[in-house]
Amino acid sequence: MAKMQEVPRKSSKDPIGVLFGATVRRLRERHGWTQEQLAETAEMSATYIGFIERGENVPTLTIIFRLADALEVTPAELIADAAKRR
Repeated sequence: MAKMQEVPRKSSKDPIGVLFGATVRRLRERHGWTQEQLAETAEMSATYIGFIERGENVPTLTIIFRLADALEVTPAELIADAAKRR
């Protein structure tokens, strides 16, 4: 697994980031995976997955594509699900 640069936790949560993180968590749980299993599949750290799921970091477009591939959805589906919950 490739090592990603450590990503610091933000001091406040982004509301859209929280919605996006909830979508990631729901899809991860649908697969029956732990954060560690998703992280391994997406080639990123489990800590960063936790930050994303809690809305403490808003992922870049590159990360959205990696998560979508791992979760077997399109990037558009990941974003659309969060958008419709706004």
